[in-house]
Amino acid sequence: MTSFVIAFFRGFRRSSIDPCLFIRKDLILIVYVDDCLLFAKAASTLDTFVTSLQSAFNLTCAGDVGAFLGIQFTRTSVGHLELTQPGLISKIVKECGLDDESKRHNTPAVTKLLSKHSSGPQREHNWNYRMIVGMLTYLSMSSRPDIAFAVHQCARFSSCPMRIHEIALRRICRYLQATSNNGILLHPTMNHRNLDCFVDADFAGLWTEDSSSNITSVKSRTGYVILFANCPVLWVSKLQTEVALSTTEAEYIALSQAMRDLIPMKALLTELTVLTCLSFDNTTTYSTVFEDNKGCVELANAPKMRPRTKHIALKYHHFRSHVANGDIKIKWIDTKRQLADIFTKPLPEPLFTTLRLLLLGW
Repeated sequence: MTSFVIAFFRGFRRSSIDPCLFIRKDLILIVYVDDCLLFAKAASTLDTFVTSLQSAFNLTCAGDVGAFLGIQFTRTSVGHLELTQPGLISKIVKECGLDDESKRHNTPAVTKLLSKHSSGPQREHNWNYRMIVGMLTYLSMSSRPDIAFAVHQCARFSSCPMRIHEIALRRICRYLQATSNNGILLHPTMNHRNLDCFVDADFAGLWTEDSSSNITSVKSRTGYVILFANCPVLWVSKLQTEVALSTTEAEYIALSQAMRDLIPMKALLTELTVLTCLSFDNTTTYSTVFEDNKGCVELANAPKMRPRTKHIALKYHHFRSHVANGDIKIKWIDTKRQLADIFTKPLPEPLFTTLRLLLLGW
């Protein structure tokens, strides 16, 4: 309430999309509990606003956004922006008991999916599994989307990790040890500034004969990444909440889940553009969603239901109006260039490194 009053009397307008976002022509204010982040084109605008707040309230300035988030923002010689977290990676590696002589890995996950493995061997080390999963989760959400799938796999077994899960978690750390100075390299495209999305699903990827009695084993995994001007801004890797009956249905469910983030983000971008008087040259008015399942693409674009797909719940058709009016275009893409594939399953090294290059720039 205090943040709202401050913002209101200082000329801000609350976003209609995000209640914690306040916008003014020359400033953007984000509120998180009792912390605030400020963004402006000119440093003098920020200094003036912070000084005026400090004269009225007891405030502490924590520095730039990098210090607040624990992320290093580095401008490269060619003008690209790099986001890295070597300090957090070093802490994770140390907590996991690895040293400079430890073996490194080129991928964060093996090609075999993790299972509960309750009858397998117990853990051999006493480091805090949950704590490391927590740190890895923040890292994967901030600057290392390449480990998102592997981390989510390990996080599912935090309540009772076995030796196989301990090995999997250490593999992620060994991979990070080999790539500790890398993160996201942002190089926005000048000729296409728009919100686009890559979405994929792994149909019943956890199923094995040994786990056939566990309902989780037949759930599919959703993966998607939203990009602005070819720069990743949001990515997700998670199990679907209900059981899909086919690959097409699993892909369609994933598509619908991605739309729940893409559509509000499109509205937010429009709101920011209008209220801050920002202008983006060569920005298109529609978003392109790339899907590698032709059945899913056809279902998303078709105006009618067919006998084999009519059972899909209505809640998964919420984005059809946006497709019909041209705000969103659903297009097929070859699996080898499907960026979201990195969020749905463990990939062999050649494909993993190819997609990582397209996604992260290295």
